[in-house]
Amino acid sequence: MNLRFIGIDPDTGQSGSPTAWIDETTADIVLQSYTADEATRAQCSEHTAPGHAKGIPDHESVIRIPARLVPMLREACNAAERTQL
Repeated sequence: MNLRFIGIDPDTGQSGSPTAWIDETTADIVLQSYTADEATRAQCSEHTAPGHAKGIPDHESVIRIPARLVPMLREACNAAERTQL
């Protein structure tokens, strides 16, 4: 695994540090962010694709990405696409 740092929430403070990386080996985007609150998790659990079980599997998480991180996510997506070329 070879993670390349993309960016961190510019307004990060003591409450967390949403961050984006790209795995240059697999082109996966790796994110750190806030754990979603119970209301968000419950709503996500209800909205599933047809034929899929409802709920969030134990090995997965719902995270909330601040809108301020969108430019970094775009950069991470672009880097992931370039990695796959």
